[in-house]
Amino acid sequence: MTVEVRWLSRGLDDVPAGNGWLSPVEADRLATMRYAKRSSEFLVSRATAKQAIAHAVGLPHDDPTALRRIEVRHKPTGAPAPFVDGVPTGLAMSSTDRADRAVCVVGQGAGVAIGCDLELVEERSAGFVVSYLTPAEQQTVAQAADGALTANLLWCAKESALKVLETGLRRDTRTVEVRLGTEVVDGWTALEVHPVEGGVFPGWWRREGRFLLSVAASVPIAPPVAFVDPDGLSTAVPTHRWMEAPLRSARSPGST
Repeated sequence: MTVEVRWLSRGLDDVPAGNGWLSPVEADRLATMRYAKRSSEFLVSRATAKQAIAHAVGLPHDDPTALRRIEVRHKPTGAPAPFVDGVPTGLAMSSTDRADRAVCVVGQGAGVAIGCDLELVEERSAGFVVSYLTPAEQQTVAQAADGALTANLLWCAKESALKVLETGLRRDTRTVEVRLGTEVVDGWTALEVHPVEGGVFPGWWRREGRFLLSVAASVPIAPPVAFVDPDGLSTAVPTHRWMEAPLRSARSPGST
């Protein structure tokens, strides 16, 4: 069985005004965040996830009242679990953010685990490659025409797989190994991630302008289809607005 996956990307400018689209629990959580970096990451990631879930379940994705009904809770492992009106949606989901941009992927299927990651194409040091990539992956980087892109891609795919495992970076990144495929479908290129304990997580990756996006899952998945196309990721300029005012103020995103 091949599971269908949909994805959505949104930026900080797409976050709804005010806090009326947040659930009471989410609004309370936001209120405890002192630093603008943390609050802006929370807002762009949560807004993107809620809008993707709204698309998936047939709710208005641009209605704050509808978005308020959607809540992203967390399993004991920390993995996200989407709810609507306090009821589990049954969706598999994963979200990621980078440089004031976020992506959420959702899929249908009982027992399916999915993970995604968003990275910038940027230089990585030799120390990074040795510390976080397996020997086979290090060789892949060394032989690549674009070493920076390949190093970031391997890291991106690893993060996706660690989300499938529901461990995140608590687990050594060298315990999962990425193998890049050659199949290309609708701008997505195939990949596989192999955990040391056996098995394989199939997935896909694509480049969108300055960004790399990868998706992996516990079962075979079709190349993800965008909820909104184009959604602006390919032309997005990476920013870090929190650096303008590291401590939250009345002008910070999500402030009251």
